[in-house]
Formats: sequence, C-alpha cells, structure tokens
Amino acid sequence: MVRTHDIAKVFMDSKRKEVRAVDGVSIEAKPGEIFGLLGANGAGKTTLLRLLSTVISPTAGSAEVAGYDVQQHPEKVRENIGFLSTSTAIYQRLTGREFIEFFGRLNGLDEKKLKERVEYVTEMFRIHEFMDSLCDKLSTGQKQRINIARTILHDPPVLFFDEPTAGLDVMTSQSVLGFIEHCRTMGKTVIFSTHIMSEVERLCDHVAVIHEGQVRAEGTVSDLLTKTGEPSLEKAFLNLVGWTAEA
Repeated sequence: MVRTHDIAKVFMDSKRKEVRAVDGVSIEAKPGEIFGLLGANGAGKTTLLRLLSTVISPTAGSAEVAGYDVQQHPEKVRENIGFLSTSTAIYQRLTGREFIEFFGRLNGLDEKKLKERVEYVTEMFRIHEFMDSLCDKLSTGQKQRINIARTILHDPPVLFFDEPTAGLDVMTSQSVLGFIEHCRTMGKTVIFSTHIMSEVERLCDHVAVIHEGQVRAEGTVSDLLTKTGEPSLEKAFLNLVGWTAEA
C-alpha cells in the first residue's frame, strides 16, 4: 500500500521564488489496484513519485510505502519498490543480461534466486534475442523491455510507472501497458503517472487529477465524469484544471 498525508515539496527557483511542486497531497493506493496520477507536464506527478521513492525528501507532510515511512526507513522503501520511466537511465556499455543481473545483486538477490528471476523475466518479456547484446545497440523499445525486466526482477510489492510509454512505438507501448495490467492481477500496488487519457481509461481503477501540485479531484473515471457533468475524460480533466480555450 502507498499513503501520503498532506505531503509537500517546495523548491526555490533561480530568482529565489518559492515553487510548490507538490502542495499538500493526500492519496492512498491499495494492493491489486492501479492508481493513476493524471496531469499535464509540470503538474507535479514526477516530483510526487520521486518523494515516494525517496529520491528527494518532503518539505512537509509524510508518506508510507509498503508500510515504511519514506523519511524514517528510506532503505526499506527502496527494497520494496520498482520504478520505471522512459527516461530511466540504462548502462550502455553493459549487455542486457549484465544490466539486469547488476540490479538484481544491488537488490540483494543471491546467485540461485538471481538465476531463477533472470530466466523468469527473460521469458516473460521475450527478450532472449537481445539479452546478450550491448545496451547501446538496442532499439528504444528493446531498451524499455530490458528496463521493465530490471524493475521487477526483485519482485517488489509496489511499482511506480512515470509516463512509461512516452516516445515508444504503438506495439512497444501495448506491451508496456499489458504488463502494467498484469501487475494488478499479481496483487501489486501500482501508481501510474500519465497525461494520456486513453491509458487512464484502460488501466486505472482510481484516478487523482493533479494540477499545479495539488489534487483537484479523485475517484474512478466514472466519478470524474459525474462530478463534472462532462461526456469524456478529456473534457472532465480540462474542467477540473480550469482550462478554457482562448478566443
């Protein structure tokens, strides 16, 4: 499970002006559920995921991930999560196999368990053909499949996906989305950040609309449509963030 309680992150810009990237957000995501963070670029989605994954510390508020406080037990949080985005770095001078095994050892897998899990992810994501190629020789889609394998190798109960289909072709995107759906059936707690309405409609059991660092509305897609009286999620989103077309 993932919970936040009025969590906030304040930065200072180049002019020493306060920027509230995340501003008092309280959410709860449960096992076996895909919780969507829907917002435009710069809304605060990535900052929230970085707070939850202990990459940065909150200015105020608190959060628990898999039962551990992100500030009091950051190492335990990191043991229990997998984090994937399209921008996640991949080590170009390692082969796909070496890259995956490296992260398995970082996550404390012994050699027997590591071999079992590498075989499992290789089969699951059909990456046999390029597992032993250098990562810098792989296509964008192949790199992303290697990265997904790395993300789940240690079988974490909580998974964060930050716009994981950005820049991918249609077929690779479908593979990524299909895997995220599979995470639900495995009972994982999934937080999925996106600005793509069709992905939310397909995947998310629960959605929080994020704008200017704040949650503007929360519920199922049906709840958001009912709340706004709009016929589509796109129009409901624009309503909730107060966007109007310029004349």
